[in-house]
Amino acid sequence: RDQLMQQSFNMESAVFAMDNVKNTMSTMQAMQDANKAMKKQYKNVDIDKIYDIQDEMADLMDQANEVQELMGRSYNMPDDLDEADLEAELDALGDDLSFGEEMPSYLNDAEPAMPELLPEAPDGSFRQPTENTAAPAQAEPALRM
Repeated sequence: RDQLMQQSFNMESAVFAMDNVKNTMSTMQAMQDANKAMKKQYKNVDIDKIYDIQDEMADLMDQANEVQELMGRSYNMPDDLDEADLEAELDALGDDLSFGEEMPSYLNDAEPAMPELLPEAPDGSFRQPTENTAAPAQAEPALRM
């Protein structure tokens, strides 16, 4: 019985090895086909042309950056502005205006007092109009032309 199991194991190992060889051969054939295809494609590729295209692209990008810089130029601001000077001026303005230290006067005003008595709600009954609430007199008829 042990001998039968050993023979079975040996046969499975041999089949596994044959499958591995077939897979290796298929992989090798695929690699050869890929190499042939790549060689065929690279015959159409000129490395010097790629360098030229890259150089041309870099020149075009530099030109585009120069155009953007020119378009973004400010005409009202001097070219020699110093960021430190601007920051110092902003700080001085903040000190003069006392940002955040005092509330504006309109925010300090007290809220107006709310009336304590509200008008009575209507009870649904009908009241006779008095002389003061009578309907307005009819306007004179318009003149015809």
